[in-house]
Amino acid sequence: MKIQVENNCGGIEGLKVITPKVFGDSRGYFMETWNEREFAEAGVDVRFVQDNQSFSSRGVLRGLHFQKEFAQDKLVRVLDGEVFDVAVDIRKGSPTWGKYFGVVLTGENKKQFFIPKNFAHGFVVLSETATFAYKCTDFYHPEDEGGIMWNDPKIGIEWPIPEGVEPSLSDRDRLWGDLDSIR
Repeated sequence: MKIQVENNCGGIEGLKVITPKVFGDSRGYFMETWNEREFAEAGVDVRFVQDNQSFSSRGVLRGLHFQKEFAQDKLVRVLDGEVFDVAVDIRKGSPTWGKYFGVVLTGENKKQFFIPKNFAHGFVVLSETATFAYKCTDFYHPEDEGGIMWNDPKIGIEWPIPEGVEPSLSDRDRLWGDLDSIR
């Protein structure tokens, strides 16, 4: 198998951190970022329909977002730079509802984070800039988007925001309610 998989990250069923096998030499490197057969064997048996990419500067915090009726599985990674990426369990009836797991994704470590449907997702940029890419199993429906405030004390995310850096949020992300508002 060309990938290593860490399952049930933080004790939360469904989350997976995937480290691809990187083949490098003096010319650079090669790696597979998606192989349907390998990922299915690792428990990621999904069909992706949309790829997205964003570019952000240090301190930009995007999230915590989710789709309500058109929930998406996501496979996220960083092409360049460094982010702290977070998934919050919002699956109704889940024993880990409201719990989060965070992982540092970088262009160097090449790790990918699989986030199943019905998780809120967000990240903060730790490097000067970061290029972030992700695959989704459903199309984006702007009218279906939901969110949770990034600093909800009930979730208690320990964002590693560098000292002296104020998180940069979109107007929409400033207005999300707390975890209880989505029950």
